Amino acid sequence: MEFIDLKTQQSNIREAIERRIQTVLNHGRYILGPEVMELEERLADFVGVRDCITVSSGTDALVIALMALGIGRGDEVITTPFSFIATAEAIVLLGAKPVFVDIDEDTYNIDPSKIEAAITPRTKAILAVSLYGQCADFDAIQEIADRYGISVVEDGAQSFGATYKGKRSCGLSTIGCTSFFPSKPLGGYGDGGACFTDDAKLAEKMRRIRIHGQTRRYHHTCLGINGRLDTLQAAILLEKLRIFPSEIDLRQKVANRYSSLLAPLKATGKLSLPKIKEENISVFAQYTICIPRRDQVANKLKGDGIPVAIHYPKPLHQQPVFYTPYKTFPIAELACQKVLSLPMHPYLSLSDLYFITSRIQAIIESNS
Repeated sequence: MEFIDLKTQQSNIREAIERRIQTVLNHGRYILGPEVMELEERLADFVGVRDCITVSSGTDALVIALMALGIGRGDEVITTPFSFIATAEAIVLLGAKPVFVDIDEDTYNIDPSKIEAAITPRTKAILAVSLYGQCADFDAIQEIADRYGISVVEDGAQSFGATYKGKRSCGLSTIGCTSFFPSKPLGGYGDGGACFTDDAKLAEKMRRIRIHGQTRRYHHTCLGINGRLDTLQAAILLEKLRIFPSEIDLRQKVANRYSSLLAPLKATGKLSLPKIKEENISVFAQYTICIPRRDQVANKLKGDGIPVAIHYPKPLHQQPVFYTPYKTFPIAELACQKVLSLPMHPYLSLSDLYFITSRIQAIIESNS
């Protein structure tokens, strides 16, 4: 059993991908080739924004977005402590300070009601993560940002393809960022990412930043990085984007089956299932439950040949590189002790779902 089954997906579109790759090999434009421009146009249309700027990774997408907003030394960026390290890492790499705010206990996303108390004269942006495939509450976040004149960036690495009040993830804020790491909802066969915006000036600046601040050859108007998406990855992503809407539907079906099969355990309070807000459609990058004795359950499932993962075992404010003494974020800290991600991908079979959920039930009952 695979935690994320990329082999089945590849077998479905292998011939089309190989044709795309052969086209790139034939024209030889491996950097910023025509497939990159085509992908950017299609991604912008998919999200519903003016511009998409493809980049070399999801982390670089965050760095480039913050650089375009002028974030630098002495600035503060409000974000969540319950995320992958790249979220806060991008802030610190630019000399700014991540200011952590606790999460909502239902969605695990940043709690908008706690943001305003964290704003200071040095606050320049809010970096909100849309975790596990569900968008954060961007209307509430944007209302606070507008009141204080600060920007909002979405870390949509896990939510690309999701919607919030009918709008796509990455089209909900000043700049939206995503990752095309292979395990993401829309993943390539290597690293990649993208930034999205309706602001033409920010789009132009991000395009410069991704090629060392260059406007024309050897003419650099700002500091930048080497942040381009490879043409070969763009070619692969074009074919994966073609089937992406159908895969989103399949993810919904898998998630609904999980929820149905685990409903009896939820009803007795033995675990908690993902809670999707009414205004949201999740892309279910992960199907994450909350369960007592998490580590014991995880080890037994692994022993049964069921791959599981913990996203995340330690909040960012407790990581050695960000350690903040005397700071506590109780909801994030509790989540780190109880969350468990189950196998999740569009091609998960009903028999596998029955096996996974039956083993969870058996383990819980043996622990009772």
